[in-house]
Amino acid sequence: MLRAYRTMRRGLAAGVCAVLAACSTPPLQEPAGSVPPPPPGERLPAGVVERAGARWIPAAWTDLPDWEADRTAEAWAAFVRGCERPAPGWSRLCAEALLAAPVPDDTAVRAWFVQRLQPYRVEPLDRPEPEGLITGYFEPLVEASRQPRGGFRIPLHMSPADLAQRKPYWTRQQIDTLPVAQAALRGREIAYVADPLDALVLQIQGSGRLRITEPDGRQQVVRVAFAGHNDQPYKSVGRWLIDQGELRADAASWPAIREWARRNPRRVNEMLWSNPRTVFFREEPLPDPTAGPRGAQGVPLTPERSIAVDPRSVPYGTPVWLDTTEPLSSTPLRRLVMAQDTGSAIVGAVRADYFWGPGEMAEQQAGRMKQRLRMWVLAPR
Repeated sequence: MLRAYRTMRRGLAAGVCAVLAACSTPPLQEPAGSVPPPPPGERLPAGVVERAGARWIPAAWTDLPDWEADRTAEAWAAFVRGCERPAPGWSRLCAEALLAAPVPDDTAVRAWFVQRLQPYRVEPLDRPEPEGLITGYFEPLVEASRQPRGGFRIPLHMSPADLAQRKPYWTRQQIDTLPVAQAALRGREIAYVADPLDALVLQIQGSGRLRITEPDGRQQVVRVAFAGHNDQPYKSVGRWLIDQGELRADAASWPAIREWARRNPRRVNEMLWSNPRTVFFREEPLPDPTAGPRGAQGVPLTPERSIAVDPRSVPYGTPVWLDTTEPLSSTPLRRLVMAQDTGSAIVGAVRADYFWGPGEMAEQQAGRMKQRLRMWVLAPR
């Protein structure tokens, strides 16, 4: 969005981050530093906060659309998780939150925040523009097998032993076709999936869940997390299809790419090999199915309550109020979320990537999301 180093992130056309731009997170980073002073000679209005990538304008709680209507108790778990690695200036309040008894209801959560925090509207440094862009991302859930069998023939690999010795490492096409590259990865298979596009989306998102069927028929769900990549450049397969004249830019959705692959099975490798980057994974247990992978803040993401941001504008661990709409809809989406992740395409003051969680419905919502956005940050008084 993830966690040890993840490398790519978020969307380009038709709100399909997982297709046209890379969607996994860069290396685990400490929260951004304290707010920088304004440039020499610049006077800011009282109460205005200026960061490296955004200006925060003091606001009233009544400025936050539908603040009283949100199920804010759902955001408490994400907030407490973020407090495991608090942003600068949050240590005292996070200690209080971590020691508090579970907050019972939405009213109590709202009161806790209102008593302790100040809302600020976020806008760019160079213009008083309160609107920006929100896209979505998700955690794939893919059927897999421990051993190659039937249609399950596409391996997901651990990092090869010689990864550090070969820079850059073999390309995706070389790994698929060269015996010497395949030999280097032999024995490093975590599991096998049936669809090469499932493997690709796991690599683009940087992590995912595997529902593995064991030889005796038992099933278990595990997570594969980003462990490294082959040091090759990331190239969007969606962009390749557009450049080939196979898809229009306004129609390059992930479902459209899957449909193109279904109609053009002999060209699937050509499409996949247009992206030379391959991602390697490590397997992790999944003790809490409700928690997402770790974001760039270093804490697990919470479905529909965590976002990726530009940390120059919003520090990790900051509560954020979103004012946007549901994908492909005018239905308002207004809620309290936590800034807990980032990505290479998440750049700018009013810019967010909304974590929908795991599974097929989350994939559909994330793939359709490209909405206008207004956002407010909540900071300690």
